[in-house]
Amino acid sequence: MTVTAAQPRIGGWLLLPLAWLIMTLLTSALVMAMYLSVISTAEVRHTLFSSHQFTLQWALSLATSAIVWVYSAWVTWIFCQRSRRLPRHYIIWLLLTVVLALKTFAFSPVADGAAVRTLLISLLAAAVLVPYFKRSQRVKNTFTAP
Repeated sequence: MTVTAAQPRIGGWLLLPLAWLIMTLLTSALVMAMYLSVISTAEVRHTLFSSHQFTLQWALSLATSAIVWVYSAWVTWIFCQRSRRLPRHYIIWLLLTVVLALKTFAFSPVADGAAVRTLLISLLAAAVLVPYFKRSQRVKNTFTAP
């Protein structure tokens, strides 16, 4: 009779990266809903689709939000499955959020304060969580499933 050791549960400080991931998942879903709600009004839809430049910007923003949502959902799935692929993909996901925050800061017509806040929060999360996922023994012990 073989006795297998139970995998460590997701708990402790690992709940914080999971909460950050779920928050981003919900935020990107809301952003997608905001972009899609624009086409519900005939006047706005006509204005949006009358200019090729606005249509392209809207489509790229919607596509970016959809990609972030799908990738966040997949990373959440492998997080809950305790996959050994998670640390690498979580770090990629964190770097993706930093790149998107930089894009927002540089190119989006939002207030500088909001863009800087988003950038600083993304940078802080990456600065804290990347070393944690690379060096933590708990992460190595928790994410061992194939």
